[in-house]
Amino acid sequence: MKPIDKELVGVKEIAKRANVSIATVDRVIHNRTGVSVKTKDKILAIIKELDSQPNLLARSLATRKVFHFAILIPAVSEETTYWVAPLNGVLEAEAEIKRYGVSVEKYFFDQNDKATFVSQAKAILKKEIDGVLLAPMFIEEAANFTTVCEERNIPYVFINSDIPNQKSLCYIGPNLFHSGYTGAHLMSYVLKKDAKILLVNISKEIDNHHHLLRKEEGFRAYYKDKHSAIDIVKIDIRQTDYLSIKKSLLTAFKDNPDIDAVFVTNSRVMAVARYLEETGNTKIFLVGYDFLEKNIEYLKKDVIDFLICQKPQEQAYKGLMSLHRKLVLSMNVEKTQFMPIDIITRENADFYKN
Repeated sequence: MKPIDKELVGVKEIAKRANVSIATVDRVIHNRTGVSVKTKDKILAIIKELDSQPNLLARSLATRKVFHFAILIPAVSEETTYWVAPLNGVLEAEAEIKRYGVSVEKYFFDQNDKATFVSQAKAILKKEIDGVLLAPMFIEEAANFTTVCEERNIPYVFINSDIPNQKSLCYIGPNLFHSGYTGAHLMSYVLKKDAKILLVNISKEIDNHHHLLRKEEGFRAYYKDKHSAIDIVKIDIRQTDYLSIKKSLLTAFKDNPDIDAVFVTNSRVMAVARYLEETGNTKIFLVGYDFLEKNIEYLKKDVIDFLICQKPQEQAYKGLMSLHRKLVLSMNVEKTQFMPIDIITRENADFYKN
């Protein structure tokens, strides 16, 4: 086998594709012990595959071909810092692929305002774009945008949530249904058979945010499959400032004083945790989403019991690298790349990374 062209791929890229540490790749390259046969064979297969590619760095410099990728994701807001992680994933991938003649333009929209998504999508379509990475937060608007991309033969990648029956290059993110199903399964370990659960969706665009509804569907399906007598009460909170959330929760708990647990379908679980702490209801079992600083704070204070996380930084990294793999490397891309459904507790939070 020929030596690895480190200028082309590098140990870091091999490690990511093999889902192992850089140290493990280094041990295989230098034929050191401490690596299982299965892992070693996987790494060697990736090295062989990458080594068989032409030196694309030299080729792109010779042809002066520049690929223009556009990123369309929500802006970071005061309500949730979730989108810091995907942006970091974009920046990480961009740093690795810019040497191959790739330019990355970033566009941001307000996740509470579909009009901002539409305006940013229009701005992208005015440019000469070769590929798009987007979070399709608004179903109809995202579908309209990707239809135009298809007409122009612009490949696009979905992250965080998918839209069924679209011709995307690939989807990288959680299995939303199983994510909600997992949340219900977690609760089943601690709740009595006749317990009452408050299911909370917090978003201005709930009807159009199918990723929340798919989680809800999975959550309900668990108890249906188990023929459980659990009582699920649902509230949709469409005003996302804390005072509005607090008002809705006050009403929900007044109408249902026997609530035993709360399941929140997104990262805004922090607002529910804040409410429970302020009202002294910290014994209520609380499960929500995402490895955010404020969520971790409530997790460690024993207000949030579990967080379900799906590596948003890695989603964006893999999404941008999938465009690079298809357009620059002319390689096939796996259509669906589900992220792991990670369960974070106060005991393992210090050892987790997005």
